[in-house]
Amino acid sequence: QVQLVESGGGLVQAGGSLRLSCAASGRTFSNYGMGWFRQAPGKERTFVSAINWSGGNTYYATSVKGRFTISRDNAKNTVYLQMNSLKPEDTAVYYCAQNRRMGATTLSSEYEYWGQGTQVTVSS
Repeated sequence: QVQLVESGGGLVQAGGSLRLSCAASGRTFSNYGMGWFRQAPGKERTFVSAINWSGGNTYYATSVKGRFTISRDNAKNTVYLQMNSLKPEDTAVYYCAQNRRMGATTLSSEYEYWGQGTQVTVSS
């Protein structure tokens, strides 16, 4: 049984930083791409960032490019999302997800497992 557990969310002022972590278990972590999505109140879940199995290929949503950085540590079975220069519009529940394959993808339908989410709130 695959489990994904996010941590690191919280309340931060605009311009601040947070680092989200997602610890994975249940199958060989390094065999799968990983991604981060977010869902703001009253809105659909949207893609934030993705990384392939090795960390050598990454994708970002236009809205976070240059501010967020995705990375992974296969030895620790963990994927990270470093979020800098946070804005109030970044406020959302952030979800970690594990891909069906080794590559990175922006498509939520390609993700097989999802975490429970962690709340990020950015105050103005």
